[in-house]
Amino acid sequence: MNESSPNTTDREAEVLERIERFRRRRPRFADDVITLAHGAGGKASAALIDAVFLEAFANAGNRGPQTDAARLHPSPGHHLAFTTDAFVVKPARFPGGSIGHLAVHGTVNDLAVIGAIPRWLSVSFVLEEGLDVEVLREIVADMAEAASEAGVEIVTGDTKVVDRGAADGLFITTAGVGEVPEGRSLDARAVEPGDAVLVSGSIADHGMAVMLARGDLALRAEIVSDTASVAGLVADVLRDAPGTRWMRDPTRGGVATVCNELVGDCGLGLVLDETSLPVKPAVEGACDLLGIDPLYVANEGKVIAVVPADQAEAALAAMRARPEGVDATRIGEIVSDPAGVVVLRTAFGSTRIVDMLVGDPLPRIC
Repeated sequence: MNESSPNTTDREAEVLERIERFRRRRPRFADDVITLAHGAGGKASAALIDAVFLEAFANAGNRGPQTDAARLHPSPGHHLAFTTDAFVVKPARFPGGSIGHLAVHGTVNDLAVIGAIPRWLSVSFVLEEGLDVEVLREIVADMAEAASEAGVEIVTGDTKVVDRGAADGLFITTAGVGEVPEGRSLDARAVEPGDAVLVSGSIADHGMAVMLARGDLALRAEIVSDTASVAGLVADVLRDAPGTRWMRDPTRGGVATVCNELVGDCGLGLVLDETSLPVKPAVEGACDLLGIDPLYVANEGKVIAVVPADQAEAALAAMRARPEGVDATRIGEIVSDPAGVVVLRTAFGSTRIVDMLVGDPLPRIC
């Protein structure tokens, strides 16, 4: 925890204390080997990041909220955002998109949700010996299409080839740089009790589309991935709801995991309304048959936003004015108590705790 400076306000000190109390409850890392669960974005991922990566890479004073992109300040008045991501989705092509679309959208979205305007991407390909060149051409064309639609340039890259059987066709790693307008800041520590929690559309579409595309299950449904850039939608929300506190794209671990990360970073609580969660009938049916909660399934073209209650309608209107946000809705509210906990108010009027994802029910969906 950062030491409180003489200039720290009472409110800032209170926020820091709330966050520290919650972090002391986090599970400790005790695993000897890496498992698929460590890549799922849930409890195992958080413990691995805390115990291995942050322990090695984080500066002593850099233990704040872990966002999807880093904000950099190379010179006074000049703010950049930088992010990196890897994509190992199986199969490489699925209803609604491909690993190429996903690589661009995922990187662009990580920049957009911290308030940056995405500008430039790099891409690195790990190709397996024996990969059909025409397949590679199609994936690269998908990336070019997605980049053009998102308004970003792919400016540099690298290629490596590994032995047959070592890469499952191809893996893609990207990095992205964006510009952050002066004065713009989205931070979980700015969230306050009474704030509204919004989602820009239906949830769980991507994860279930990929799961069914594998063909391992005797199940068919018309489910299409939601993979898309959210940069335009985010810009419109920030224009019409300038008090927006915080945003994230709920990818690995889904809405439930992102909401748990939020309450951990702000030290408050969150109550979700089950009847307001937008889940398409086909997705809900597939999740029911597989015993999977849609709250834990990945999305690749959605945004969770926290805004002041009096700006919620403006934010929703901005989302719904765009094709990718027509199903936007208010799904919950920030509360003071219970702190550090996400609670779901069910359709029957009861409540249950929504914990972070444990295990990995849908591996390699991004």
